Amino acid sequence: MAEVTLIDFHADWCGPCKTQDPIIEELEADYADSVTFEFVDVDANPDMANEYQVRSIPTVVVTAGDEVIERFVGVTQREPIEEALQSAGA
Repeated sequence: MAEVTLIDFHADWCGPCKTQDPIIEELEADYADSVTFEFVDVDANPDMANEYQVRSIPTVVVTAGDEVIERFVGVTQREPIEEALQSAGA
């Protein structure tokens, strides 16, 4: 089974990112054993943001192996992200 990863693209100055943070933290606590969580500051890592074609933040990308399963742009509630994690195999 492919490794499931959640990548959280954000920036310190991003207000909506701060709204998204507690949702991601909850998911990280619940899925720590089955999902790898990566936190990418788009200002510090513009190459990775470009690789994933991040044009707006917050953006959350769920991957399984090298395949992007789901992408969420803007503040997203827990349920759709959790569904994407589960469909990815978490």
